[in-house]
Amino acid sequence: MLQPQVTVTPAAEKFMRRMVRFSEHPAGGFRLSVAPGGCSGYTSEFTIEAAPKAGDSELAVNGLRVFLTAESRLLLDGVTVDFTESAVQSGLAFINQNAETCGCSSAGPAKAPAEARISVSSIKRL
Repeated sequence: MLQPQVTVTPAAEKFMRRMVRFSEHPAGGFRLSVAPGGCSGYTSEFTIEAAPKAGDSELAVNGLRVFLTAESRLLLDGVTVDFTESAVQSGLAFINQNAETCGCSSAGPAKAPAEARISVSSIKRL
């Protein structure tokens, strides 16, 4: 079974470690399930499990056990998993350098807005 090339930032690792450490399975792992959708291109759910479920693969992140579902393994190949925190939301963020971004703040930098120019001399009073 091929392992995906997933990058986990220190902030995401810290979040995952805390979830595992303070769960009822502190020797277990962080099970991440990702599906297409959402603003960043992914929606995700996580649970803390004592062991991987059938079909899961285990990714080792500096000793942290991360269990990935089969679909997640395919979707996360080449993706950076980060943890973001702001005044309005916090959680895992998925950064895929090859994906298009949208205009919301959770998906990374937005494309430049369209620009229209109107000459002041063309404005006339009626």
